[in-house]
Amino acid sequence: MKNLKLFSLAALTITLLFSCTSVRVVSDYDQKADFQTFKSYAFYKTGIDKAQISDLDKKRILRAIEAEMSSRGFVKSQQPDVLVSIFTKERERVDVYNNNFGWGYGGFYNPWVWGPGWGWNNTPNVSTRTEGSLYIDVIDAKKKELVWQGRGVGTLNNTKNLEKKEERIREFVSHILKEYPPSVTAVAAN
Repeated sequence: MKNLKLFSLAALTITLLFSCTSVRVVSDYDQKADFQTFKSYAFYKTGIDKAQISDLDKKRILRAIEAEMSSRGFVKSQQPDVLVSIFTKERERVDVYNNNFGWGYGGFYNPWVWGPGWGWNNTPNVSTRTEGSLYIDVIDAKKKELVWQGRGVGTLNNTKNLEKKEERIREFVSHILKEYPPSVTAVAAN
């Protein structure tokens, strides 16, 4: 029984650690767009200027997008095939965890239960965090139409540590752009 409780606690801790650091991604695209013809890009300044984040974070995001696009063979151009824009949203999340277990002494019958005897610790643990969404839009430069949109949702941890912040932004952008361009089989299947 003790081993089962220890295993359950370890599994819960690992789940919480990984769920807090993951980036959840969704994407959508215009099924009629010919993504194979898009070879060059430029940033859509008008859209980027409207993003409600610091100019420093905008630069970090744009550098991460440049690196990802370059790694996929796209080139930055004055006469681009597509324009890339970003925008962000944020919201406060409140997480409530009910601590139905605890460490410490528990009296004669159960040494793994917290408190002056046996029983459960029912004290809830409440935490708040800011969850952000980063949208990356790809716009057909000739038609001026949105052809692809990716969104990543997650938290920016360690914002005081600039290296970790930049790493987290690169992770966000990388996860979002894994979906771009849509694979030929995905486009053909639709």
